[in-house]
Amino acid sequence: MITQAPNYRRRKLADQLMRGLTIGATLLALVPLFLILGYVLVRGASALNLAFFTQAYEPPVVELNGAVGNAGGVLHGIIGSLMIVGIALLMALPIGILAAVFLSEYPSNSIATVVRFCTDVLSAAPSIVIGVVAYVLIVQRTHQFSALAGSVALAVLMIPVITRTTEEILKLVPSTMREAAVALGAPKWWLTLTVILPTALSGIVTGVLLAFARATGETAPLLLTVLGNNNVSFKLLEPMAALPLLTYKYTDTPFPAQNTLAWGTALVLTLLVLTVNITVRWATRRRMK
Repeated sequence: MITQAPNYRRRKLADQLMRGLTIGATLLALVPLFLILGYVLVRGASALNLAFFTQAYEPPVVELNGAVGNAGGVLHGIIGSLMIVGIALLMALPIGILAAVFLSEYPSNSIATVVRFCTDVLSAAPSIVIGVVAYVLIVQRTHQFSALAGSVALAVLMIPVITRTTEEILKLVPSTMREAAVALGAPKWWLTLTVILPTALSGIVTGVLLAFARATGETAPLLLTVLGNNNVSFKLLEPMAALPLLTYKYTDTPFPAQNTLAWGTALVLTLLVLTVNITVRWATRRRMK
C-alpha cells in the first residue's frame, strides 16, 4: 500500500506565513523603541553643548523682551550620578560576587536554595519599594537626605543582578579545571580565587555592566533618599544632584530652558544605558565565539 506524500505546497505556504508573522511581530515590537529613541534624540540634541557638560545650575534669567535665558548645565548631575552609582557598585560588587560563588559551588545546600529564592524575589521588587525601605531605615533615622542613602538603595537593586548573572557564568566553568586544581592539592578557597573567578572574569564584568545600566537610570529610590542639589557637591552625607533627578525636576518647571535641559539629560541617560547594553552584547558575543 502506497501512502500519499504530504502536501509540500501547503507546508511551504504555512512556513512562509509563520515566518511573515514572526518578522511582522518583531518589527512591531521595535516600533516603540525607535519612536522613543527618535523623539528623545530630536528633543534633547539641541541641549547638548559645551555649557551643558561644564556648567552647574543657574537660575533662569528673564530678559527685557520677556524671553527666558539659559539655565546653565548639568555638571552637578553628572558628578552626582557618577558618585552615587559608583559607590553603590562598590557596595554591591563584593556581596553579589561572594553570594554567586556560594550559590555556584554549593548548589544543593539548603541555605543556597533560600538565598537563590530571595535573590529572585529581590530582582523583581519595584524600585520604589526599595526607595521607601531606604528612606525609613536610613533617612528617617539620620534625619538627613544623603547621597550615601541613595547609594545603599541602588546597591540593593544591583546585588540580585550581579549575583544571578555571576552564578550562571561560574556554572559554565568546565569541571575539568576544578578537578585539575583539586588534583594538584589546591584547597577550595584557593581554587575559587585563582582558577574559577579568573576564568569567568569576562562574564562577571558583563553582569556588573548590566547592574550599572539598571541603577544609572533609576529615579524613584533617589527621590526618597538623595532629594537633589543645585550645586556641585562631593559630600556623601548631604543631598546631591543626579541626572535622573534633574530630568524629573526640570520636566515639571514652566521655564523652556530647563525643559530643554530635561530632554538633554534624558538623552544622555538613554545613550549611556544603550551604550552599556550594546557593549555587554558585544562582549558576550565575542566571548561565545
